[in-house]
Amino acid sequence: MYDGIVQELIDELGRLPGVGPKSAQRIAFHIIQTESFDVTRLSRVLAEVRDKVRFCEICGNVGEQERCIICRDPRRVPTTICVVEEPKDVVAIERTREFRGLYHVLGGALNPMQGVGPDQLRISQLLRRLQDGTVQEIIIATDPNVEGEATATYLIRTLAPLGITVSRLASGLPVGGDLEFADEMTLGRAFEGRRQVTS
Repeated sequence: MYDGIVQELIDELGRLPGVGPKSAQRIAFHIIQTESFDVTRLSRVLAEVRDKVRFCEICGNVGEQERCIICRDPRRVPTTICVVEEPKDVVAIERTREFRGLYHVLGGALNPMQGVGPDQLRISQLLRRLQDGTVQEIIIATDPNVEGEATATYLIRTLAPLGITVSRLASGLPVGGDLEFADEMTLGRAFEGRRQVTS
């Protein structure tokens, strides 16, 4: 649609996850039209990310050292591990400031249609972390979709014989939402996760 390098830029931006054709075009023209936009710095940071960022040897989170900032923090509670699919999920949970334990990043979710089975995820590494008996609870925080549910079910079955408490994040109605707009799965989860209230 555009001439040469402009279309190449739009095409490359459009290959990023979550960036559709219109967003790619908007970003490209922002880069082109904004004189203060530092393209050199962006390219340097992108190159450095490739060279410096690695996955934590313990939990699989991202960082610049062999161990991520959370695994290096002596204030974290070592008896609880929250299992998530991706490093971005760690950030989401950390923003709540409610969890003080450690994490384990699986690197995805079970998806047989795309060839992702238990061996493609970091499940064996999780089991190795449980061998010394320090961990008392595993919190499964996979996404509430088909793949996330399949992964949670597999983990629950795998962890059950180990005698460790296994819990799943509650899911249900969002705060401020209307019942009429909730889908059946969300409403069903809200009923399953209901709690008794006391006056």
